[in-house]
Amino acid sequence: MCGDLYIVSTPIGNLNDISNRALEILSEVKFIAVEDTRVSKRLLNKYNINNQLIIYNTFNESKQCDKIIELLEAGNNIALITDAGTPCISDPGYLLVNACRKKEINVFSIPGASSAIASLSISGLPSDSFYFEGFLPKKKGRQTKFNFLNTLECTIIIFESPKRVLKTLLDIEKYMGGARRISIHREITKMYEEVFWGSVKKSIVHFSSKNCKGEFVLIVAKENYVL
Repeated sequence: MCGDLYIVSTPIGNLNDISNRALEILSEVKFIAVEDTRVSKRLLNKYNINNQLIIYNTFNESKQCDKIIELLEAGNNIALITDAGTPCISDPGYLLVNACRKKEINVFSIPGASSAIASLSISGLPSDSFYFEGFLPKKKGRQTKFNFLNTLECTIIIFESPKRVLKTLLDIEKYMGGARRISIHREITKMYEEVFWGSVKKSIVHFSSKNCKGEFVLIVAKENYVL
């Protein structure tokens, strides 16, 4: 009989933001698949969880997927976590879940933190309809992507790194307009959490004078949004 795969959400910053059920699953499974052992051990050590770890990330996903399927077919229960947040959401996991579905292996969600939803919930922008873009193309197809986003009549969620956030804000101004309302979330749930709320144009001025650190979530209002 095959084991079960658990997709376990982990904190996006504050290590206390984890459910009792997630901790129970992580303690009980035979293996935990992680992106980076150094990052995951901060959480696992805090809660005295010492299960066997398997490195599973974007660089070895195809190879490790087969290995994890073999372990599941041998009857082992396995949890998949990422460095932060919910696996498969702009993080590794899709290939593994897809392979499990094809082989009729049970997959269970252990819900928890998601930076996209957490940011949207405090953005002050409409949340009844939204489009999740995740990370934008770095070069090829970038302008085409912005042209598409500009046609959407809903709130847009974009992930960005500190190295490219200013470039992305400049591109939003160029292709979508500097008057757009935007809510920018940096280091959400962490000690130095910051939220900027204003126009795209003003956000460029704000972040141009800062040494940007931490992951960013950009929440962009639809074109005709009026305060």
